[in-house]
Amino acid sequence: MPWKPRVVFGIGYGDDLARARDLILEIVEADERILKDPAPAVVLADLADSSVNIAVRPWVSSGDFWPVRADLLEKIKAAFDSNGINIPYPQRDVHLYQVSAPG
Repeated sequence: MPWKPRVVFGIGYGDDLARARDLILEIVEADERILKDPAPAVVLADLADSSVNIAVRPWVSSGDFWPVRADLLEKIKAAFDSNGINIPYPQRDVHLYQVSAPG
């Protein structure tokens, strides 16, 4: 019975979404453990606070679930790094106002 590991990658709002998607598809298509039918999905998942999230949903045999998931995480991260695609961390702007003491 096939399983579908779901992996989500966040990229920066200024990064090239099409390029990130192409890199992910290249990695997914090169992995022989990932089933061709049903076809894997690489879709825009969310426009989040600090990132544009891309969901990767390939189908694999149940015994390959964890190894494929781990390999996808490593290979996609490396591909993003070598292609200048940022994986952002949550950020918050803090504004400090100086207030004079009374009197």
